[in-house]
Amino acid sequence: MPDNMRPLRSVLYIPGSNNRALDKARGLPVDAIIFDLEDAVAPDAKVAARATLAKALGHGYGARVTMVRINGFDSEWGADDLAAIATASPEAVLLPKVNRAADIKDLAQRLALRPETANTRIWAMMETCSGIQNAAAIARAPRMAGFILGTNDLAKEIGCATGGDRMAMMLSLQTCLLAARAAGIACIDGVYNAFKDDDGLRAECEQGRALGMDGKTLIHPGQVTIANTVFAPSPEAIDLAQRQIAAHKAALATGQGVAVLDGRIVENLHIVTARATLAKAEAIAALESA
Repeated sequence: MPDNMRPLRSVLYIPGSNNRALDKARGLPVDAIIFDLEDAVAPDAKVAARATLAKALGHGYGARVTMVRINGFDSEWGADDLAAIATASPEAVLLPKVNRAADIKDLAQRLALRPETANTRIWAMMETCSGIQNAAAIARAPRMAGFILGTNDLAKEIGCATGGDRMAMMLSLQTCLLAARAAGIACIDGVYNAFKDDDGLRAECEQGRALGMDGKTLIHPGQVTIANTVFAPSPEAIDLAQRQIAAHKAALATGQGVAVLDGRIVENLHIVTARATLAKAEAIAALESA
């Protein structure tokens, strides 16, 4: 399935050091997994985590999108992280605290040196002020597949609040979305910290979807169902898409370029959106039946 067709509704962080969580993740209904060697692993556990994760990756995670978040190359762990997980030919590497396109180019060059990572893609953590300012160039850097919004680190650097309507960081969120869409890559919203607050999570997922995000990063398996529901086409949206396509087809058959459905104009741009909605629904169904 092409990258731009694979569902990304729920993107769950899993500590690379936690054998039980790594095994349990294979049975979770998540669309994507971030295997974390950075923030989720204590400094004295990082060396062991590499071997644990490399072994787990060898057993596969089905049709899910998978990526490994390594430590930055400015740390004492980054280069060794990449060397350790390269043997498992990871689908993608997630680079933290990306500030400029050169950071991605550096990682791409390191991947190119290893035959095992010839097809490995790159995702960027967008969590610094410099990164947001350089989002357009980062999105078009080599091997790029998507952005992950690191809203906690970004809020700390900006000095703004993270909760509520998130207006304090709206410029950053939309800047990343615009850059991602212009480059044809994915953009995933940041985490919701209160993992027992279902209403708050749902509200933030709905806001992210309204903005145009492809999905939500999650910190707990209990958040998966809400993210999957909100970021999937609803039955009503699927029905509307089908009826729009049928109405537009009927209008074209009579020599008209525009149809009217439920008192609203339906033209070609609506059909593009309708077909994307149906394609996303089909991709979700295929993933869930795999």
